[in-house]
Amino acid sequence: MKNYIKHDPWSIIEEGFEPEYNKISESIFSIGNGMFGQRANFEEQYSGETLKGNYVAGVYYPDKTRVGWWKNGYPEYFAKVLNASNWIGINISFDGEALDLATCKVEEFRRELNMKEGWLKRSFKATLPSGKQVAVSSVRICSMARTKVGALSYSVTPLNFSGEAQITPYVDFDVMNADSNYDEKFWNEQAKSATEDFSYVLASTKKTDFWVATGMKFKISGGWSAGETAVVVKDKYVEVNASGQVSEGKTLTIEKFASNISSMYFPKDQLVSVCQKEVDEAAKAGFDTLLQEHKEAWASKWEKSDIIIDGDVSSQQGIRFNIFQLNQTYTGEDERLNIGPKGFTGEKYGGSTYWDTEAYCLAFYLATSDQEVARNLVLYRYKHLQKAIENAQKLGFTDGAALYPMVTMNGEECHNEWEITFEEIHRNGAIAYAIYDYINYHGDENYLVDFGLEVLIGISRFWSQRVHWSKNKGQYVMHGVTGPNEYENNVNNNWYTSKMALWTLNYTLEGLAKHKGSNKLNTLLQKLSFKDSEAEKWQHILDNMYLGYDEKRGVFLQQDGFLDKELMPVGDIPAGQRPINQNWSWDRILRSCFIKQADTLQGIYLFEDEFDIETIERNFDFYEPMTVHESSLSPCVHAILASKLGRKEKAYEMYIRTARLDLDDYNNDTEDGCHTTSMAGTWMAFAKGFAGMRVRNGELYFSPYLPDHWDGYSFKIKFRERNLTIKATKGHVTIFNESADDLGIYLFDKKYQLAGNGSIDAPMN
Repeated sequence: MKNYIKHDPWSIIEEGFEPEYNKISESIFSIGNGMFGQRANFEEQYSGETLKGNYVAGVYYPDKTRVGWWKNGYPEYFAKVLNASNWIGINISFDGEALDLATCKVEEFRRELNMKEGWLKRSFKATLPSGKQVAVSSVRICSMARTKVGALSYSVTPLNFSGEAQITPYVDFDVMNADSNYDEKFWNEQAKSATEDFSYVLASTKKTDFWVATGMKFKISGGWSAGETAVVVKDKYVEVNASGQVSEGKTLTIEKFASNISSMYFPKDQLVSVCQKEVDEAAKAGFDTLLQEHKEAWASKWEKSDIIIDGDVSSQQGIRFNIFQLNQTYTGEDERLNIGPKGFTGEKYGGSTYWDTEAYCLAFYLATSDQEVARNLVLYRYKHLQKAIENAQKLGFTDGAALYPMVTMNGEECHNEWEITFEEIHRNGAIAYAIYDYINYHGDENYLVDFGLEVLIGISRFWSQRVHWSKNKGQYVMHGVTGPNEYENNVNNNWYTSKMALWTLNYTLEGLAKHKGSNKLNTLLQKLSFKDSEAEKWQHILDNMYLGYDEKRGVFLQQDGFLDKELMPVGDIPAGQRPINQNWSWDRILRSCFIKQADTLQGIYLFEDEFDIETIERNFDFYEPMTVHESSLSPCVHAILASKLGRKEKAYEMYIRTARLDLDDYNNDTEDGCHTTSMAGTWMAFAKGFAGMRVRNGELYFSPYLPDHWDGYSFKIKFRERNLTIKATKGHVTIFNESADDLGIYLFDKKYQLAGNGSIDAPMN
């Protein structure tokens, strides 16, 4: 665990330049606006360790699956969000000597990500090998107000010399992904031009044929005596080289304006003209105006989603960092887009859509955004239903059975590890549950018959074919699966997977009964060739499904044979061998009892109302000590369950682990990018853990408590078109209704009528 980020309630601050942490900082200090994002790479050249990254939403490449053997049903490619053009670059040299922090002596280095206003600032003093000293300050935004625009202001002051300087802004599309197979590059040049007024590169992706135009314009002002200007055009690269004289103590400022325009939104023959228009308008407005617009857009986002914690700066910084990254990753304006596990901060996992969206991210957007945002997230899967049916067909399933992909960009499976591609089928359950979650929260009952049931029937058809009858047990069983705990592969009767299958079948049958006889349902059933015998088969499975249970311990069995392992707590692992996924062989991990992330407890979290508190406690006490939390998605579930059980210390331990997972690099992997989807788990740990927030049968419940060292907290949600603020202090809870309409609400299981523009108060239990 690292501890070099300064604690601050509204900013992420790094003081002092530590090259060994640079790639971690590049991830942490990333910025984006839902349409594109940029790692915190330096504007000037840097010859040290770095992971260059600029990503444009929805643009991907189907990289050839790289395996030593092939299996029937394997996807042919792995979808990768592509590193796109470097639009921030400004090379700087003095009398021919480059400014490069890898070769300079660096002092007074400071990097700040202001989350409240959404800007990244960096400042430092550097002594070049020749002895020349400069002071630099830069500010950068990916505009939330003009989401096609990025801009930066870069100021340089010569401290002990005067002389010639070269300022070279550029656009570089000759980039590659860090994870590309065989070092392949994925962009083809289509056009380019460089002038003092506007420079651009137009490039297209191989195979998928996405086109992206990246253009730039710049201004130099202040302590600068302009000389000659030259343009350079190379393969997929353009630059403008401005020479001039600088004077000791005089500051020059470069303002650079850029735009990324993709063919997802404009015809290919219009990309350059749209790009130039955006750049020209941004330059005309000027950096200060763009920054002010950007700040105002962020103020609006924080008004809906901020969480305030009193008395714990570490927790405050952590939760705001997670909310900030979620807000700049996904805005919900385009139903074709989704939330990659690294967002715009890195390339690992391909940047594609996982089950993380439904299992973790949806809750945040349900509560903090307009209804349309969450609706677009569930519609995303409806739009991919036919691909899910095709995915199932490749594995031998028939009659409209649907298996949603583990990893996708367009609905097609593109994950290439067999134990996940073929066996981690619990993802189907998360997608089904998201339909329920959305309807339960927003009350959009029409969604079920308009879109949801078609997806649910496809998934239920899959489950009914995936189980089989065991003559030995006299029950249905499900073999050859991998649960959320990926430190177990190819197991039989994973409790969580089977539980999700049963829940889906039951929810589908309830939906069919609810809309029985309606014209919409009759039309749908005819379209799907649905037969009553299917529903009868599903009910038979529900009545006769095997779910493992150990009578002696009173716990659900994660899977068959789990109790045959050598059971021991995580504390018995020598400290130097953690994390085990970086120190143990895969063989040793698979044979161990250690759990990567919540598995059985994941199901108990989702269906907690089915279990009494003693059952939850027994399972928590059995499984949690064996969980290494080496998935970023694990701590949040444990925080919620620990809160329910009144385990304040454990809940806080798990909360702080998820809240500061990337800031403190808990799992030693932040340099690859931040864990964006697990950041929604931080919000869940807070709202569903500390605030006890639940939605049961369409009604809102709260059971707040305070961690012992907190003085209080407050947060906002939107529920059924009402804007609420929940405020907890020591011994007291107040809920404000900031909308005109009344709302029935439960606080500590007592129902209140919360009047429009009114509030309710209650003592803290």
